[in-house]
Amino acid sequence: MSGTEAETVMPEAPDPEEEFQRLCKQLLRTAKSHRDKAAVQALVEERTILEIPAVRRALIIDTWRGSKVCLEALSGRQYGLGLDEQQLSFLGLVLSMFGIGITTLAAVQDLDDRRLPIILRAILRLSGNETIAVGTRL
Repeated sequence: MSGTEAETVMPEAPDPEEEFQRLCKQLLRTAKSHRDKAAVQALVEERTILEIPAVRRALIIDTWRGSKVCLEALSGRQYGLGLDEQQLSFLGLVLSMFGIGITTLAAVQDLDDRRLPIILRAILRLSGNETIAVGTRL
């Protein structure tokens, strides 16, 4: 390569895991109330819902102070986000916890063994009690 030719350096693609962790930290940091934090923490722990680009576009709004969580935006769009049945049940429960929408507690029967403990921990956080262990009884 001659001295007059500029080398083209391709920027490294961002690591998806680092991007996800940055998003999670940002969402938790911008959650205002105790209720917001419990709902966002549940979504972060569940993970698969936040990995869907349509969910991120609906959930995150840009303000003059930076990006922030807007759970209300998910409420009207949850059925058009490409979520499966269990993700919809989980999201419905999270939104109800936040005070948006009406999902009965019976929706927990639609959750799998991974999502049920997340919802139970979120409910405990919401109540201000994180000392109760959620696990399998022997």
